[in-house]
Amino acid sequence: MATLFTKTKLYLEANSKTWQDEKVNIILRNDGSGDYIHTWSVDGLAKPTDEQIASYETAGNAAETNAGIDATRRSQYGSWQEQMEMIYKDQKNGTSTFKDHCDKVRSDNPKG
Repeated sequence: MATLFTKTKLYLEANSKTWQDEKVNIILRNDGSGDYIHTWSVDGLAKPTDEQIASYETAGNAAETNAGIDATRRSQYGSWQEQMEMIYKDQKNGTSTFKDHCDKVRSDNPKG
């Protein structure tokens, strides 16, 4: 189940807004019975209804799944220093170690 944060972020983006710009105008809370929008002061955009938020469930699930895959990929790619070393050695030796490494990381962690 996608989080309220993710669905709210998608709602903002669908309405030409960004979480980064609007986060000071929105407060999400959980009172023990579930997450909800406590405060909404987004200029030019009405607070979403429960139905509108619910409509982002599928897209939210996909976004959260892909974010997890991206995090795994970033850790498996290695540091930028390690990547640069592979690229340097490939150029020096005429090999494809870096490309092969990236292809393996992607194939081991495919996006839907």
